[in-house]
Amino acid sequence: MSTYNIMLLPGDGIGPEITAEVCRVMDWVANAYGVTFNTDEGLIGGCAYDAEGTPLSDETLAKAKASDAILLACVGGPKWDGKTAYDKRPEAGLLRLRKDLDLFANLRPAMCFDALADASSLKRELVAGLDILFVRELAGGVYFGEPRGIEDLPGGGRVGINTQRYTDAEIIRIARVAFEMARKRGGRVHSAEKANVMEAGLLWREEVTKLHAAEYNDVKLEHILADNCAMQLVKAPKQFDVILTDNLFGDILSDAAAMLTGSLGMLPSASLGDGGPGLYEPVHGSAPDIAGQGIANPLAAILSFAMALRYSLSMGEAADKVEAAVSAALNEVRTGDIWAEGFEKVGTSGMGDAVLKQLAKAQ
Repeated sequence: MSTYNIMLLPGDGIGPEITAEVCRVMDWVANAYGVTFNTDEGLIGGCAYDAEGTPLSDETLAKAKASDAILLACVGGPKWDGKTAYDKRPEAGLLRLRKDLDLFANLRPAMCFDALADASSLKRELVAGLDILFVRELAGGVYFGEPRGIEDLPGGGRVGINTQRYTDAEIIRIARVAFEMARKRGGRVHSAEKANVMEAGLLWREEVTKLHAAEYNDVKLEHILADNCAMQLVKAPKQFDVILTDNLFGDILSDAAAMLTGSLGMLPSASLGDGGPGLYEPVHGSAPDIAGQGIANPLAAILSFAMALRYSLSMGEAADKVEAAVSAALNEVRTGDIWAEGFEKVGTSGMGDAVLKQLAKAQ
């Protein structure tokens, strides 16, 4: 019987509530497949700062590194906004986790469940069947480049500095992930950058082109400027299969695509490295305005667990069943953020019940 060590990081806001539903689904998978999940829970974000004086302690980080997969819910909230030192803000804990584990490949699916096609801000015919995978470089670029900071100018005033920096090795390793993913999907990669005005973008285009020619000419590659990519996402999103992009543009473009699917609260993500555990988290925030009310949508967190099953635990069949159960549950019940006439409105645990009901049918 296989045993997996899972690190749970519920974080702030609605995090503990949605993590509880993930654990219920985890228990079902354990029973259905005869595996054992040993879970350990740690603090991250604002709650960690309040309890430990840091958004991510060395002890929690060590436990995360020793796990088989890390399930994180969400961090942050107005309680800490502008009230803690910049390097102690809740989000700094997440950035440290990504950096110290060298989680350079962020996979963000933008899928539109058929039941939610009418909830999109675009017309149904533009989004029905939408299935885009963003492969975002996560450990480099402008979020980590040096020099950075805020400095006083000699003649008065201040300047804020951030550096967009990529090496060829960083570009090649994330591009390889995108091409490998495309081989398992529709066989198409759009590489988004700003080669027309940024040297880092020009290097990106050159290295992606060379790698494609040398190893992946069976995959169709198209280069696209990031601003044009943003326009095309709202004009004809189904033209895309895999979108490869850097840290900054990936952050922006994947959030834009998320809203095409009907709800930001529906989308999971995975952050992977060359070894060690992957980090799995919903892309939505901590929603402090509804925390503790039992009405948060847990589906993105449950789907993030499905990604962990697929990419870290080699349990693809179980991942398929969890994803199918989520899709089926949406045909019967909805949480408030995705509710529509004709559906029963349920809370966090009610949506968990609906997913478990569908899983029971599949057993």
